[in-house]
Amino acid sequence: MSASNEFVTDGVDFSQVKRVLIIKLRHHGDVLITSPMFTVLKEQFPHLEVDALVYKDTLPMLQDHPHINQLHFIDRNWKRLGLRQQIREEWALIKRLKQQNYDVMFHMTDHWRGLTLVRLLRPPVSVTQVHPMRPGQFWKRTFTYNYPVNFKKRHMVEKHLDAFRRLGVYPTQEQKRMLVVPGKAAEDRVESILQEADLQSQGYIHFHPTSRWLFKSWDENSVAELINELHRRGHKIVLTAAPDEAEMNMVSRILEKVKVPLLNLAGKLSLKELMVVIQQTKLLVGVDSVPMHIASATNTPCLTFFGPSNELEWGPWMNRHIILSSSHSCRPCDLAGCGDGRKSECLSSITVEQAVSAAEALLS
Repeated sequence: MSASNEFVTDGVDFSQVKRVLIIKLRHHGDVLITSPMFTVLKEQFPHLEVDALVYKDTLPMLQDHPHINQLHFIDRNWKRLGLRQQIREEWALIKRLKQQNYDVMFHMTDHWRGLTLVRLLRPPVSVTQVHPMRPGQFWKRTFTYNYPVNFKKRHMVEKHLDAFRRLGVYPTQEQKRMLVVPGKAAEDRVESILQEADLQSQGYIHFHPTSRWLFKSWDENSVAELINELHRRGHKIVLTAAPDEAEMNMVSRILEKVKVPLLNLAGKLSLKELMVVIQQTKLLVGVDSVPMHIASATNTPCLTFFGPSNELEWGPWMNRHIILSSSHSCRPCDLAGCGDGRKSECLSSITVEQAVSAAEALLS
């Protein structure tokens, strides 16, 4: 399957490849960031069958992607079924994957399960990036290609696409766009919700102030002040959050300080419905979490706050956006708040005035 061109002399000739598997076993936003990979392969090599393997709960991020042939999944709840049933489920998955006879496998994390699958399925070609947490020769020799990346100054989309560049496949700029497909059922339900609330498409600002990791979130008082001020300026507000208990508690504390009417959909939407709400807003105000990535995939303007995490790696992608962050010399630190104390002072230092100015710039 080797090919040569003027750039890469030991690449892969994808004209001779039939089936490809891309493995991404991470959270929702991480999975969505892989969506351009399928676009690149299928648009450049239409004959390919390109499949994905993800966790079951992240399936909505790639469901109905026009360039994915099959979506395989691992259910994290298998381990709760007892050892015997878990082994049955795992073995059934391996049999299904083995039947596909994959020619090329891309393992897009440092998860040991991906290495195990490469060892069991034995594709002719397997690819992963160089991982600092996996320095051993056992890991390295498992894969045909171990490609290097710039770990702090390169967006995750580009890091993933570097796997293709290493093989001699070069994405176009348009092919780098993220993609989600909410589906008609989600569109119909959100349309009904918005009509009942007397809201029009592009007629509201959408706030999603929470994250799975709350230390990535802007201060609750500041969120409430920003909602109050933008409403005073004539904007209608929709508020969402995941149904997680900690996120719902944060929303409750924010609402205690909000003095204006809004549509509270926190904990009431599926992921597909959340995609539609984001797709139809005139501005998403959020943090480093999956709604921000959905805004990139739906080409929605986005105002986002970054503290401990690195916007060069994880920021909005190919959509209109403004990132608010501080000049603290320690950021991005990748810690769970200052000293792992669950509160990030770099986020607390961002003012409501800065946020109002950024929001108006994006809305103008």
